[in-house]
Amino acid sequence: MQTYDVIVVGKGNAALCAALSAREHGATVAMLEAANEDESGGNSRFAGGVMRFAYSSVEELKEVTEITDDEIANSDFGTNTTDEYFDDLFRLTSYRTDADLSETLVTKSRETMAWLRSKGVRFVLNYGRQSGLVDGKRKFFGRMPIEASGGGAGLVQSLDGIVKKAGIDVFYETRATSLIYDGVTVEGIRAQQQGKPVEFRAKAVILACGGFEANPEMRTRYLGVGWELAKVRGSRFNMGDGLKMALDIGAAPYGNWSGCHATGWDRNAPEFGDVNVGDQFQKHSYIFGLLINSSGKRFVDEGWDFHSFTYAKYGGEVLKQPGQFAWQVFDSKVTKLLRSEYRIKFVTKVSANTLEELAPKLEGVDPEQFLKTVREYNAAVKDDVKFDHVVKDGKSAAGIEPPKSNWAQKLDTPPYDAYMTTCGITFTFGGLRVNRDTGQVLNVHMHPIPGLYCAGEMVGGLFYFNYPSGTGLVSGAVFGKIAGAGAGQAIKA
Repeated sequence: MQTYDVIVVGKGNAALCAALSAREHGATVAMLEAANEDESGGNSRFAGGVMRFAYSSVEELKEVTEITDDEIANSDFGTNTTDEYFDDLFRLTSYRTDADLSETLVTKSRETMAWLRSKGVRFVLNYGRQSGLVDGKRKFFGRMPIEASGGGAGLVQSLDGIVKKAGIDVFYETRATSLIYDGVTVEGIRAQQQGKPVEFRAKAVILACGGFEANPEMRTRYLGVGWELAKVRGSRFNMGDGLKMALDIGAAPYGNWSGCHATGWDRNAPEFGDVNVGDQFQKHSYIFGLLINSSGKRFVDEGWDFHSFTYAKYGGEVLKQPGQFAWQVFDSKVTKLLRSEYRIKFVTKVSANTLEELAPKLEGVDPEQFLKTVREYNAAVKDDVKFDHVVKDGKSAAGIEPPKSNWAQKLDTPPYDAYMTTCGITFTFGGLRVNRDTGQVLNVHMHPIPGLYCAGEMVGGLFYFNYPSGTGLVSGAVFGKIAGAGAGQAIKA
């Protein structure tokens, strides 16, 4: 048995922020990580690293990263004001997001980014994925001009080094199995450490060990039939253990337990995420092409909004299709606009010089219906509207079902490329009720459970049905910092 002031379960972004915040408040801290050191880092390790936080000016962006005078003169950084952030979050969650939690997330997002920077985390301008040149000027779109240096993996690596310097102990291959609970107060964690039972006693426990996305049994139970067939984009260690042990002592479940973040993912990607490939099995440029199912038909409005606001929902739509796959089809007019993940070595791709030649190459697809779908789509494209990839351009294909609202160009310029995708699940939305000011977990009677806190994916009530990209890492940092401070302050009381 070992004793600390605070035990943090997990070692992703939220857990690392919680540990640093608790240490900042004078607590002795240990982290319990189910993975070995090489595979540690949770889902954060597999994230692209984009960070969605509130800002209204370049000066506020400069609180988070250095921006040169030349970059300021030659760039349009847009804004993501608190009102715009709220609007996006409310719109995408069908106005179901918890008002208190979302207010905390939005209003504390920039100060938390600045806090991370003060700790030594480096952020950079998001040139590669969220910007384009318009009349010689760099325009950032999607309200996310900043990302973590090195992506999610770089963020975790940076936080790892900061945790080590802070004197926080990390125990690898140590999977938490249950809370030590006397019926009133949480007093520690029981765990399996390399197959042997161990106990860690503490005045406070912070659960930040992810959702149940890697657990096919729980996915089927909560998300529904067929979700056991989804690929797992990230860590294979997020089995829902933290949620189960909290619910076992009466913690209140909260949020969209039948919902999740799920995206288009390479059809032949491995069962779980590969740390050497990171997020590059994703395929997010579908807004510039067509999504085709096995019947040879389209099934979503590919251009409803920027991918940042649809990708986390459309993965689930792909899973609903016969065979749980869809082909993304493009012509050469947009080849240069396709994101970097379309050019990796491991990709399921076919090409052809004519649509008639392409049709039989789309494995599992009705070729005649595919050609009919493309002909109908091409005929519906508005020719009198200019294509512009950095704004919602209104260039639509109307009078067909489903319509395409933006970025609709005829498929008419060879060569044609198609990429086979399936559903990759990122994280689950269901979680626990927490006090937004302290991160303390509430029980089913809405009373705080003494000694128990949570952060990251385990916080329920933020996301419903859909998700704005870049919010997860920021949410993990915001509520990780809050939970660490809440635990650190409580042990002094």
